[in-house]
Amino acid sequence: MNLKLDWRIKTFDELTNEELYQLLGLRCAVFVVEQRCCYLDVDNKDQHCTHLLGYLNDKLMVYSRIVPPGLSYEYVSIGRIVSSVDARGKGFGAELLNVSIMTAEKLYGKGIIRIGAQLYLKKFYESFGFQQSSNVYLEDKIEHIVMTRPA
Repeated sequence: MNLKLDWRIKTFDELTNEELYQLLGLRCAVFVVEQRCCYLDVDNKDQHCTHLLGYLNDKLMVYSRIVPPGLSYEYVSIGRIVSSVDARGKGFGAELLNVSIMTAEKLYGKGIIRIGAQLYLKKFYESFGFQQSSNVYLEDKIEHIVMTRPA
């Protein structure tokens, strides 16, 4: 059975209250609770980003945000890349990254894309053309690297 996600791509102002609640809930469930990171997820960047929400049967499965150039990095970036527990092992993470890259290129043209990646996902991101572009650093007690996808 080939499951297909229903994609919603929205600016912050276009998000419904329910969509915003769901995306913040998913980010909190994974980044704060599952990964045991005590940090403030609400970082005042969401208002300037484009949000990608992947639904299956009206349940939010995956999410990312496209961050405009100059907000996190000099280049456009993809952030808060997250999959719900129910989404894992179904290929939805790869679909999310493909849609994220296509959306970033549609919004800002083909160019360099940066991400702050958890180190254990390095090979996954390399399969999409990203290359490590920083030393390993700790963020919320998790090893991270900056990765860059050339234009």
